[in-house]
Amino acid sequence: MSATSSDSSSAARLTPRRDLEQSSDSSSAGYPAPRRDLEQSSDSSSSARPASRDLEPSPAADGRRVALLTLGCARNEVDSEELAARLHADGWQVTTDGEGADVVVVNTCGFVAKAKQDSIQTLLAAADTGAKVVAAGCMAERYGRELADSLPEAQAVLSFDDYPDISARLTSVVNGEAVGAHTPRDRRELLPLTPVARRDRAVSLPGHGTPVRTEAPETDAHTPAHLRQVLRRRLDTGPVASLKLASGCDRRCAFCAIPAFRGAFVSRTPDELLAEAEWLAKTGVRELVLVSENSTSYGKDLGDPRALEKLLPQLAAIDGIVRVRASYLQPAETRPGLVEAIATTPGVAPYFDLSFQHSSEPVLRRMRRFGSTDRFLELLATARELAPEAGARSNFIVGFPGETRGDVEELVRFLTAARLDAIGVFDYSDEDGTEAADLPGKVSAATVKRRYDKISALADELCSQRAEDRLGSTVEVLVDAVDGGVVEGRAAHQAPEVDGSTTLVAPSGGGVDLAALRPGDLVRATVTGTEGVDLIAVPDEMISAAPGAAR
Repeated sequence: MSATSSDSSSAARLTPRRDLEQSSDSSSAGYPAPRRDLEQSSDSSSSARPASRDLEPSPAADGRRVALLTLGCARNEVDSEELAARLHADGWQVTTDGEGADVVVVNTCGFVAKAKQDSIQTLLAAADTGAKVVAAGCMAERYGRELADSLPEAQAVLSFDDYPDISARLTSVVNGEAVGAHTPRDRRELLPLTPVARRDRAVSLPGHGTPVRTEAPETDAHTPAHLRQVLRRRLDTGPVASLKLASGCDRRCAFCAIPAFRGAFVSRTPDELLAEAEWLAKTGVRELVLVSENSTSYGKDLGDPRALEKLLPQLAAIDGIVRVRASYLQPAETRPGLVEAIATTPGVAPYFDLSFQHSSEPVLRRMRRFGSTDRFLELLATARELAPEAGARSNFIVGFPGETRGDVEELVRFLTAARLDAIGVFDYSDEDGTEAADLPGKVSAATVKRRYDKISALADELCSQRAEDRLGSTVEVLVDAVDGGVVEGRAAHQAPEVDGSTTLVAPSGGGVDLAALRPGDLVRATVTGTEGVDLIAVPDEMISAAPGAAR
């Protein structure tokens, strides 16, 4: 289960998108006070991540060992791998196991109360190992000195601005030197309002780092992608990896605090992304998942609002990559050309991760969002006209201030007609620093729970029905894991961790030898059964074997 999810936040056995702005935890503003009576386990640092492994130190290593524990979203995972690259280049032995480490860095999640509590639990558990403890990531950025004062178990609380000097900061921590915590600030104010004016401003953007010292020749904006340096070191060996398109967000959704601590929207250049994608492919990655706070905004600060449509086929053409998946699509910005590119580009998953949040127009207006049931259904219909088997998933908040019984029925109308493959349902709770926290018309907790239970039950039923619609269909399954005789992967409509999976079973006749399959193989299979949102399928033929896999 994800670090930010809870038992009441899923529908149809789904884990809702891990970095969504709402959680079923109804704790009010501020981060939770540390509690020693909570069950503490560093296992909460990851969901569905491969087993820990040590990364070899560089020749300059002095024997110091750092553990990187990552909570929250896929964007945080990319940030951790940037930190791993910086630390490795400066001689640290990097691991994802806190046992035996000199210092443990917890890349925290700070979007909602449940995520913040999980972050605190992990920090306390790390302290119990006897290692020095450092808080980084979103909760650390968001609360800074306040968190440091409230959590003396952490020897340092770092800002995103500390990332370029992470090795020096950790050296100070290990040496027992004080590292002062920052005073939080609204990171939107660090960059100009005009997107195209942001390119030359020196602001630390996790996942956008400048390459560390190296013997390789320096590069510039004109250097071809295949010659560019990549500031990233993988922390797992799976066939799927996230590729961070951008950081920050320019939207002002009433319930969301993300822009204040992640900052304004800044795209990475296509050459940077292509270089990193090529590097990932060489490490064995077969599927790229494009992540950001709002992928539909990609390129607007580069002077090309249709840059994503151009980038998708370039990524799909990289040798070794068999699937590119776009995620975090804002419906109001999902233009026809982008829909066509996602639905029809070879090698790109026809998959639409659309952040609807609700379908009642009055509720959406109060959320400072746009759309309606009919507009959203039209968008889905357009995608399915181009790709009839396209996958679609979304998340919804119930109990937003001012929501009426009629608004809930409008949401029911939308969900019933939308035929979504995966649905995440969240009950609204106030989040500090957001406009929604001060809105009138708060819905009572009892009413919110009733509405949540109703929509969750409906989502369970509808997602199971949608999976059954795929019985007898042909799907392309990327094998993620082979455990004994169990082979598990994902079809094109199933994103990692959040949308269910596909279990491959042995064919009765010819076809693909199940025992020969390896992670990274892409096979064509026929769906023969379902279990909730999960599929059961028989492999018919190998489409693309994982390079270098022992058979």
